[in-house]
Amino acid sequence: MSQLPIEGVMPELLSAVRSASQVVLKAAPGAGKSTHFPLKLVEQGIVSGKIIMLEPRRLAARNIARYLAQQLGEPVGERIGYRVRGETKVSAKTKLEIVTEGILTRMLQSDPELQGVELVIFDEFHERSIHADTALAFCLEIQDALRDDLKLVVMSATLDQRALCQLLPEAQYIESNGRSFPVEFRYQPLKTNERFEESMSRQIESLMTKESGSLLAFLPGVAAIKRVQDRLTHLSADIQVCPLYGQLSFAEQQAAIQPAPAGKRKVVLATNIAETSLTIEGIRLVVDSGLERVAKFDLKSGVTRLEQVRIAQSSAEQRAGRAGRIEPGICLRLFSESQLKQQVEVPEAEILHSDLASLALELAQWGAQDANELKWLDTPPSSALNQARSLLIALNLMDNQLQLTSAGKLAAELGVEPRSAAILAGAKSGVYASTAALVVALLEEPERHIVDFTHSVHRAIHSKHSKQKVVQQRAQILSKKLAASFSLSDVDEGLVPVLLAMGFPDRIAQRRGNQQGRFLLANGHGAEIAAEEKLAASDYLVAVDLMRSKSDSSMIYQAAELDIASLQQHCPNLFVEQEVVDWDEAKGRLVAERQMSIGRLVVSRQSLPEPSSEKMTEALLNFIRRKGLSVLNWTTHSLETLERLRCAKDWLPEYDWPSLDDDALVDNLTLWLEPYLNGINSVKGLSKVELNQALMAYIGWPLNQEIDQWLPTHYQVPTGSNKKIRYQQGQEPILSVRMQEVFGEQSSPTIAQGRKTLVLELLSPAQRPLQVTRDLASFWSGAYKEVQKEMKGRYPKHVWPDDPASHVATNKTKRQLNS
Repeated sequence: MSQLPIEGVMPELLSAVRSASQVVLKAAPGAGKSTHFPLKLVEQGIVSGKIIMLEPRRLAARNIARYLAQQLGEPVGERIGYRVRGETKVSAKTKLEIVTEGILTRMLQSDPELQGVELVIFDEFHERSIHADTALAFCLEIQDALRDDLKLVVMSATLDQRALCQLLPEAQYIESNGRSFPVEFRYQPLKTNERFEESMSRQIESLMTKESGSLLAFLPGVAAIKRVQDRLTHLSADIQVCPLYGQLSFAEQQAAIQPAPAGKRKVVLATNIAETSLTIEGIRLVVDSGLERVAKFDLKSGVTRLEQVRIAQSSAEQRAGRAGRIEPGICLRLFSESQLKQQVEVPEAEILHSDLASLALELAQWGAQDANELKWLDTPPSSALNQARSLLIALNLMDNQLQLTSAGKLAAELGVEPRSAAILAGAKSGVYASTAALVVALLEEPERHIVDFTHSVHRAIHSKHSKQKVVQQRAQILSKKLAASFSLSDVDEGLVPVLLAMGFPDRIAQRRGNQQGRFLLANGHGAEIAAEEKLAASDYLVAVDLMRSKSDSSMIYQAAELDIASLQQHCPNLFVEQEVVDWDEAKGRLVAERQMSIGRLVVSRQSLPEPSSEKMTEALLNFIRRKGLSVLNWTTHSLETLERLRCAKDWLPEYDWPSLDDDALVDNLTLWLEPYLNGINSVKGLSKVELNQALMAYIGWPLNQEIDQWLPTHYQVPTGSNKKIRYQQGQEPILSVRMQEVFGEQSSPTIAQGRKTLVLELLSPAQRPLQVTRDLASFWSGAYKEVQKEMKGRYPKHVWPDDPASHVATNKTKRQLNS
């Protein structure tokens, strides 16, 4: 331990913890920041209170705790303890408690003063999970408002120190190098059409043949790990191939981490779970695919998409660091050095691309209605927070004033995901409580490749689940929090789909006509399930595991068949009855119905008598909402008006422009289009609507009077000709004009109150493009000379003056000018 690199800065580090309230520690992989530093804090009694250390992953938290306890010659739970979901090993003697992210947030919410805690350490902060960002924001507010004696240490191997030091300007910054063992870098970019699994398998085999030591390979996901594992079955008998990823059991993960048996070596195939905090014994070879899978939340569909992306430079550094911990090592990268340099320096924070429902619940419990009240490295996007709050309102966890309901307060106490909280809040006692507790426990520990969720429930009831002990213990804990007892015999399998619908009301799915495996979700988005699955023929499902695919549909990986009558009996609040009028394209006439709906799903219909003219207008608006704006009569003039208005909104944002994107225009049809539908009684009649007038009326007075001055449709050039200005949102305005017609213009003209310079597309006498410029004065004094030389030969009858900026503009030839 004494040879660890962090020992070189240990006196400075321990002094900083004693004297400063905030410390930022940057230490390269293998320096000892996760082990040696906290051990010294405990051994030397640097702080009198308890130390909480946040670790991103359960596996790392357990292993670090065990290692440190071993160094002290004690069992875990004495001076060194840990707390992860479903497992706690602490005692009254515990000085250092290693916790995972959700646990720390719960501790902060239940005791904002953190009584008895003197120091909070954020390890591997560069991973930038939502939980870590949130916990740091909460701790900073605690420091400011409640505990000026609370100490914070933020540490990582590859943190963005500039941004972090801006967030913590008073923090002492300390940097430690990593181990001194050199790492040889080799680059083997993939050949054209070569799959990385093929290349990786070949490189692993070659390295294990030619080099000593064990090998760690980084792959983007479980499927890739299994494909490479299948290709390595022919390796020699003295080589063990071990997978390592989050869904494995703790025993399976430990098998990958522990030293290889005597006389054997190891190939560990891992996801980025092995990038940080874990020390895998005997590794001196690393093969890096340069890829990872990142969850990106789609706000429109409310579904997460798993994207395979290239890793950031900092992640490549972390991975390479695994090769040089025990002796000189080799890092072979399946990409080029130039590709690496093109990647971002650090990964994007999770808070910028994730589902923020849990964060919205945490903020409401914390009492921060506005996220900007807290200090963040990256402020949560308002659009994602608004979407998250809409879901919490739909789940009855939050009211329209953004305050937690009684169910929301229960959710905060339970410390579970919002959807799970809605399921538990819907369970009163007895049968409901046991069933809900088991459902939530199974959602937290899903079985792989099990599509029908009720199969997992059935196995758990009969004690045959793959994670029976963990699931049953978790269900007992949840039942206790509900002040109920848990018994497998009390679980009602028939209630399972109904309880799932309480937590996933937006994912209730209705089969599309007679299409096997194709469904419409209550949120209006499409979903599919493999046609060979029995659930593919169900009329209704509750989809609990969805993944957005590259198409417009999401793939359903786990669901339960739903009886709609049973749902209506138990959850009548999910159903809405309303009178609806719409245009039936097949019948070519107006249709009026009384509909029973769940979100966008029509569960039942009943015909109504022929409606009034007002209902006719409502039907046409519904038709447009369903089919989109393209069914309207968009002329060239109206399309140009729309682009011009959109540019005006972007360039002059201080004025009160209405929303003009396609989605907003559809949402606000009653405001801008309905007044122009008087007398229109069919879809065909929509072609008569003058959209230009409707749009100008929509932006209102005085903007519809000022727009022609600010963003004119035409520009009058010195010859007196009016030339059309081309507008396109996201681009600069363009004016095409023959070069001779702007002779005498000293500079490029401007619009939008002088904020935008017209891009001049200068044309030849034959209207062919000659030059595009944003700076006419520079063109006259520079590039014009070359153009003049060429044009004099091609168009000798036209004037090409030496000083165009002072020449009279013209659209005439020399003869016409002289006559």
